[in-house]
Parts: sequence; C-alpha cells; structure tokens
Amino acid sequence: MTTLAREMWTLYEPVHAVAYFAPESLAAFEAAGLRGFWRGYFAGRAAPLGAVGPLPVIAAFHGFAPAMVERAFPDVWTRASPEAVWEARVTGTVAALERLLAGLDVEEAAELLSRAAAAVDVAGRVLGAAHAAMPLPPDPLGRLWHAASVLRECRGDGHVAALVAADVDGCEALVLRTGDDIAREDLQPYRGWTDDEWAAATLRLRARGWLDASGVVTEAGRAARAAVEAATDAAAAGPWRVLSGTQVARLRTVLEPLTEACYAALPARTPIGLPPR
Repeated sequence: MTTLAREMWTLYEPVHAVAYFAPESLAAFEAAGLRGFWRGYFAGRAAPLGAVGPLPVIAAFHGFAPAMVERAFPDVWTRASPEAVWEARVTGTVAALERLLAGLDVEEAAELLSRAAAAVDVAGRVLGAAHAAMPLPPDPLGRLWHAASVLRECRGDGHVAALVAADVDGCEALVLRTGDDIAREDLQPYRGWTDDEWAAATLRLRARGWLDASGVVTEAGRAARAAVEAATDAAAAGPWRVLSGTQVARLRTVLEPLTEACYAALPARTPIGLPPR
C-alpha cells in the first residue's frame, strides 16, 4: 500500500533531482570550478554541511563506497568553497526550472511545499537540517526547489536511519535492491563499489537468507526491504500531518504538472529509485 509520504516523495523528488541532471546545473558547477558530474554532485549535496572531509559524507550519503567519496573530498573544496558551490547549485537549478516549467504556475506549489518543509522535525536529520538552514531563495522557483530538497534530504536521513537499524550497510542495501527491481548496472557503477565488495555483500545477504543462490531476493529479503521502506515512510510522515487534507490535495494537484515537466531533465533510468515513467 502506497503511503501519503511515499506518494508525495514521488512528486517532489523529480523537482529536487533537476539539480543533478539538467545541463544548466552542470554548467553552473563547471563555471564554479567543478568539472565532471561527480564533483558537482558530491560538492552540491554536501555544501550545506560546510567544508567537511570524507567521513561525514560517507555517513550521510550511506550508499556510496568510501573510496568514491574519498576521491571527491576534500579535493572539491580546493576548487570551490561550499558557499560558491551552493550559489552555483541554486543558480543552475533555478535556470533549469525556468526552462522546464515555463508557462506553468509555480507560486502555489512553492508556498504549500514550503509549508510542508517548514514542518519537518529535523532532530536526527543532519543533512536535511543543513539544507533547511540554507538561505531561502527569494523567487518562487528557488523556494520550490529548496522545499523539495529539504523534504527529500530529511526523508533520506530517515531512510539511512532505518537501514542502520536493520544492520544493512551501504553496499548491502544496493545488492538487495538489485535482487528485486533495479538492474545491477543501474546501481553499482554509480555508487563506486568494486566487484569484490559487491560479492562480499551478496554473501552476507545470502547468509541472512535474504538472497537465494542466484542473487534473487527471497521472501524474507523482500519483507526486510518492506520493513525498511515502511520505517522510512513513517519517519517522513510528519509534514503531511501538519498540512490539512485539503492542503495536501491541493498541493498534489498543483505539483503534478510541475513534476511531469521536471521528468524531462531526468535520464530514463536513474539510481535514485523513482518509479519508471
């Protein structure tokens, strides 16, 4: 059963993800001194934390191989300061949204989504809290993206907490997912785990009875995944209890066309888990 928290995530996640994939976003990072997709990705997401080293990012991002994170940090901060990176991220994303959402009304969606984001309890949600602490952009497009990002990162923090509570490490989480509904080639190369690390995680999951000998998720593994997802949804439910039912319904209505427009900036297959279009 799809929860309200999960349904709303499918609507605001594409708005947030424009920051990763739109050409305007990539160009803004390059202009700031961050050439290559991964420098912009890592620095952009971590910028609200300040000039941190690899360990806090490994902790907050969870699914990335430590070696991949260590290649990015602290090197990215020698190329651009966190303040410059954040400015580039907002500038590039707003430019992309101006193109993608041209002719669409964003003000009501920005207002309602910002109310939801302001209702998040940031306790235990370090990455989400860091995003919430960033200056609120003055324009509706910037506020829309900022709210989507706060909600998304707070949800992500809750997801990491659920995985940790289930004793599932970063590589295991990906291997378990590829045993179910996402191809290995759509996850492993984008998260930096070696074949040996992947094989070791697979053996650990088999030992728990979560994967069968062919690497397919078992009923026990599917139940474990479902429990993590249920905990993630429960941890992300707070904002949707603060808004009235009428407000949530209205937000759904005004956000849906914006979500559809943002999908144009996303690859057909991404490692972020959105439902296929």
